[in-house]
Amino acid sequence: MIFRLLSVFSISFILLLGGCGKGGDSSSIRVGLIAELSGELPAVGASSKNAALMAVEDVNKDGGVEMSGKRIPIKLIIEDNASKADQSAAAAQKLITQEDVVAFVGPNASLGAIPASEIAEGAHVLMITPWSTNPKTSLDARSGQAKKYVFRACFTDPFEGRVLARFALEHLKVKTAAALYDVSSEAPKSQSELFKKIFEEQGGKIVSFETYTTGDKDFSAQLTKILAQKPDLIFLPAYYNDVPLVVQQAQRLGLKVPFLGSDAWSSPDLIKLSGGAVEGNYFCNHYAVDDASPKAVKFIEAYKAKYGKAPDDVAALTYDAFGLLFQALKDSGKIERQSVRDAMARITGYDGVTGSMRFENGSGDPVKSAVILQIKDGRFVWVMNAKP
Repeated sequence: MIFRLLSVFSISFILLLGGCGKGGDSSSIRVGLIAELSGELPAVGASSKNAALMAVEDVNKDGGVEMSGKRIPIKLIIEDNASKADQSAAAAQKLITQEDVVAFVGPNASLGAIPASEIAEGAHVLMITPWSTNPKTSLDARSGQAKKYVFRACFTDPFEGRVLARFALEHLKVKTAAALYDVSSEAPKSQSELFKKIFEEQGGKIVSFETYTTGDKDFSAQLTKILAQKPDLIFLPAYYNDVPLVVQQAQRLGLKVPFLGSDAWSSPDLIKLSGGAVEGNYFCNHYAVDDASPKAVKFIEAYKAKYGKAPDDVAALTYDAFGLLFQALKDSGKIERQSVRDAMARITGYDGVTGSMRFENGSGDPVKSAVILQIKDGRFVWVMNAKP
């Protein structure tokens, strides 16, 4: 209820002010980033911030974005949403009304991206989320139509659910599966429901469908129920900070079946926190470091040189989100919110670090491929690509 009230007042207030901002003057272009720098998902926020700084530095080395025959530098304003819904809405409001950005990138996790998208849509300001796969981020709940000001650089949960269900059935050859997910978190909930639907439509059987709530540390009750049903596989679309706890507790209970994860597993911190417990398991992701295009290789090597480690998918998607934004700015020819949004809507294809993506029928959701990775010898190893 508190968030609903915040959304109503925020959107009403922004509608009064949102159209006034231009997002900079002739000397700079003001753009925002909302990232999970604190709270439950700090590794996600750190990767996003690193890639954002790198993207802005890269374009500013050449003088900035080329607009109408001259180059204008980017000024980046970063806001921490603390991995929370209400702070995501507040961060979007601040960027729009106080910082006067022309557009913003993020949040990444769906729990923050969905409320931020409501603010962006109400204010008529372009938002590009790098990592939020939940359909609610770009879909207007009231009209059922696509939001006009919200885009993403990643695939969506329906596509990911289809990829994971078919991989389980066709490549892992399982017949039964259990699912365990955070019922209070938007993306895991959506992914679990879609996995169940598609897995059963394709001939599989879900024998146990268990939930927990954000912040839980003891999963023994749910895992005991799963153990009793003897599934061939456990679907666990949890964020990287929850996965190690679940898998370690499962092993202690004697659950020896493989786990299958979503893109929420993608942080390298997963391996550090698990102490080897996730070895051998599979998950779906947005790109693979060891199956990279020449453009991706260039980004990966530059990121390693700058930050001393390989970029995860959040970093790569953030870099692509800024690439899309810079393209929209260039195509718009002027620093004006509506013009930049309209230019973004005209982009039909983009070759990014995470692969080729295309936008169809005015949708802000790109059509693009996914990859399946396996955790092998303490690293993420490419297994296969999954095309739309």
